[in-house]
Amino acid sequence: MAAETVTSTYRLRRARFAVAAVFCVHGAVTGSFATRIPWIQEHAGVSAGQLGLALAFPALGASVAMPLAGAISHRFGARTALRGLLTLWTLALTLPSLAPNIWGLCGALFVYGATAGMSDVAMNALGVETENRLGKSIMSSLHGMWSAGALIGSAAGTVAAHLGGDARLHHLIAALVLTALGLFFCQGVLDIRSTPEEDPPPRFSLPPKSALIIGAIGFCAVFAEGASLDWSAVYLRDELGSSAGLAAASTTAFALTMTVARLVGDRVVDRFGAVRTVRVGGTVATLGGAMVVLAPHAAVAMAGFGLIGLGVAVVVPLAFAAAGRSGPNPSQAIAGVATITYTSGLIAPSAIGGIADATSLVFSFGLVTLLTLGLVVGAGVLRAGGSDGTGGQRPTPEAGTKGGAPAKSSGPVA
Repeated sequence: MAAETVTSTYRLRRARFAVAAVFCVHGAVTGSFATRIPWIQEHAGVSAGQLGLALAFPALGASVAMPLAGAISHRFGARTALRGLLTLWTLALTLPSLAPNIWGLCGALFVYGATAGMSDVAMNALGVETENRLGKSIMSSLHGMWSAGALIGSAAGTVAAHLGGDARLHHLIAALVLTALGLFFCQGVLDIRSTPEEDPPPRFSLPPKSALIIGAIGFCAVFAEGASLDWSAVYLRDELGSSAGLAAASTTAFALTMTVARLVGDRVVDRFGAVRTVRVGGTVATLGGAMVVLAPHAAVAMAGFGLIGLGVAVVVPLAFAAAGRSGPNPSQAIAGVATITYTSGLIAPSAIGGIADATSLVFSFGLVTLLTLGLVVGAGVLRAGGSDGTGGQRPTPEAGTKGGAPAKSSGPVA
């Protein structure tokens, strides 16, 4: 019995590190793509306006395809589904740089977003299941690994761009390397399989009501994140007269703040609980937003953006975790939350720009500050689906075991 418990604990720890590595690989694809957007724009011969249109297609593709992830996982098993979907995602990195014109770019980015969204749902569902079996919070650090992967991918892309490398060759090499790493790491994740008596989830369905409520919290956090990432440099330059170098540094500092906060966030969640953590985080982000709006000079605004990043960093991981416990079909609920957060990330930059054109950037970030205040008010919804509000989820004894046997889950594990 003791030997079985040790073996089960080892498998869970191995699964945790494997799914963390998968998150890192997923983020590295995004980072690799983002740094070569200027090259892709020039190669496809598209204007700034056309590029803006094309960059809406990843979110559109993800929103359409994400609800399919649950049915794929049900049919093939979680490990096989993740292996296939992650491979499609890493290989899709090669498509945008091959696009010859605006229509080809829109099509490539639609496929890019669809594969991104489906693999995103599959890995988050496995992350939630691993967290539940371990009996402690890990979702924040998993999303921290995604951010770390994005930083690694963007660093490699920056080097390739600095050397004047062809993005087609760069993305081909990156796709092959990341595909190999993804296939390797997928071997260690939990292999959840549906039991014969389980009804398959619908191939496509609207998100459950619980996902809509939880997704509203994720919407507020992602809107604040997207607005800060895309507009912090412009804010410092246009509103506070900062140099281009200092303005760019504010964006990098914001991204690093979020990465570090996510990597250490699980300890905070385990100690203070999901609800209290989000309420405090929302308060910190609201304070940061007020500092940005009232900043007399660049240093105060940079500190404010840093506090926004710190305050919203763990909200989306906790929203995914709450969605995964909110009903009988975790993948469907997670897909609903993911769709809402993707939509928020899509509309945030353009909404901030539109509001700024009609009023000012200061007024735009006043609205962002009100959204972060919404985190304080709505944090209680993260208790949904089995969360006790003190540690993110009800703890499971013996690292996911009960009486020496694996705790009950959504399906058997190979």
